[in-house]
Amino acid sequence: MTTLLVAIASLVGFVIAYHTYGRWLARKLFGLSRDNPTPSHQLRDDVDFVPTRRSVIFGHHFTSIAGTGPIVGPALAVFWGWLPALLWVIFGSILIGGVHDLAALVISVRNRGQTIGEVAGRLISPRAKLLFLIVLAAALTIVLAVFGLVIATVFAIYPESVLSVWVAMPVAVVIGMWVYRSGGGLLAPSLLGLAILYAAVWLGAYYLPIDLSRTFSPDNHFWNPKVVWTIALLVYAFAASVLPVWLLLQPRDYINSQQLYVALGLLVVGLAIASVSGKADLFATTPAIAETVPAGAPPILPFLFITIACGACSGFHCLVSSGTTSKQIDRETDAQAVGYGAMLLEGALAVLVILACCAGVGMGPIARNEVGGTIQYEHAVTAEGVAITGRDAWHQYYRTGGRWQDHNLGDKLAAFVDGGANFIATVGVPLQMAVAIMAVLVASFAATTLDTATRLQRYVLQELGATLRITPLTNKFVATTTAVGIAAVIAFTAGSTPGAGGLMLWPLFGATNQLLAGLALMVAFFYLTRRGKPLAVIGVPMIAMMLMPAWAMSYNLGMDWYRQGNWLLVGFGVGILGLQLWMMIEGIVLWRSARGVLEPQLPSLETPVPQPLEVVPQAEA
Repeated sequence: MTTLLVAIASLVGFVIAYHTYGRWLARKLFGLSRDNPTPSHQLRDDVDFVPTRRSVIFGHHFTSIAGTGPIVGPALAVFWGWLPALLWVIFGSILIGGVHDLAALVISVRNRGQTIGEVAGRLISPRAKLLFLIVLAAALTIVLAVFGLVIATVFAIYPESVLSVWVAMPVAVVIGMWVYRSGGGLLAPSLLGLAILYAAVWLGAYYLPIDLSRTFSPDNHFWNPKVVWTIALLVYAFAASVLPVWLLLQPRDYINSQQLYVALGLLVVGLAIASVSGKADLFATTPAIAETVPAGAPPILPFLFITIACGACSGFHCLVSSGTTSKQIDRETDAQAVGYGAMLLEGALAVLVILACCAGVGMGPIARNEVGGTIQYEHAVTAEGVAITGRDAWHQYYRTGGRWQDHNLGDKLAAFVDGGANFIATVGVPLQMAVAIMAVLVASFAATTLDTATRLQRYVLQELGATLRITPLTNKFVATTTAVGIAAVIAFTAGSTPGAGGLMLWPLFGATNQLLAGLALMVAFFYLTRRGKPLAVIGVPMIAMMLMPAWAMSYNLGMDWYRQGNWLLVGFGVGILGLQLWMMIEGIVLWRSARGVLEPQLPSLETPVPQPLEVVPQAEA
């Protein structure tokens, strides 16, 4: 019962925060108004700038920021104990992450959809703009390299997830074209798409698992499954980046958001049943605060705040908010639901991940067997045939007495998939199907992050091209090719084996991501400073998000990378810290003279009057 009480208390806290603190931020601090023009109407081109109904843009925004971030981070961090992870997720989402996301979205909306990096040029200084854009490009390079590997890993572990993930893409294109041409709503066709997606989940689970290991040996140095999937995913990411948002991104993300709601509903109901029946017991399964951790593991302070990024606070979110979402917001007042609300929902997802990786896996580890070419799942037992449950089951995944080097990405993804499947199975869903549902959920989210990150990298590279006067880079096809090309080079040359290069940059992801959040909060700090607004609500999170990741990066540089002679990570780390320090100095020098002085404004536009939403068929729900 305690597991259910923890879940209920967390969810109620998020709801209360949205209607109190979130409302204050939207109405009092930022003064959102339906009468203010938005970039989707000012610069509408039906490719990047598209007025979009709130429910649709919420789905796109949420699935873009969520990805596997709120899954991998909490799944890894609970080896320190579930309580520190839970507290950081709840209070981080409410007081830091939600504020960060909302601020980035509002500032971009009020600057014609410019990215937060470009706005920094007028709020702070032109040098700050260039520095920020370089940090953004570096962070997105890491995201593209890492998340392509995440999806390839999921496909390799759970081949039953492959069919549904790829079927969702052409289905989304058909739905996008149908809605755009017919003028119909998006809700009904997206429900049909959702039904097709779950039919593909069923087919993948029982009849059509796509296992490339039967064609490409995992032991092959180059043509192994991860390499093939990485190439296919980068080709897809290129196409998704240059296509109009209404054709693929919006319908696909909308379908994915509905899939998430279904999966979350099943998880919550399953968690309640398992908790009330006594099958899931958070307190008996996992220590609230771990007494022992794997040898060589980093200290909880500051690394808890780096390991759990998405789900509490993530710099990647400022890229989504100011890169794609701000160009699709129909009314400025929608920003509270989309910016602050989506962050709280991601926090709720992270809470469920923590419970699934603790109480869920405590219900029993899942064994994967292949019988006659068909994958089958069953709960693991001891040699004597006794079911493995409780802390013994949890230790199957986390091995707190082992070595930190033995912890890998696949284990943590499996902890969430298996723990979540245990919850869903209590609802009456067969274990085979429950595992497939969870695997598709993880892979679909990661794919959404991959295509959104590619589009964002294209925007950033185009802005860098304009800033540095590199004319070819301002072309969207050249910029996208550059983004995908760099990710491919890292994937296939940086690691010990082709396709695994993203692992080389994985240690940089958390700290760089959080440093980016600190810099975005710094831009928001100057936005409020110039308008004479209260600063503590932004200033305190800004200091935290600059201090913690800088501390973690410095620890890694001194204790690990330098001693190991890993000069690639040393170079990246020193470069990122140097850029952050330079931008901080820019801000400190300017701060006194900026108080109460508005930044230079953009040239005036002939602002069209916003049209009723009914004339925008692709954005209807």
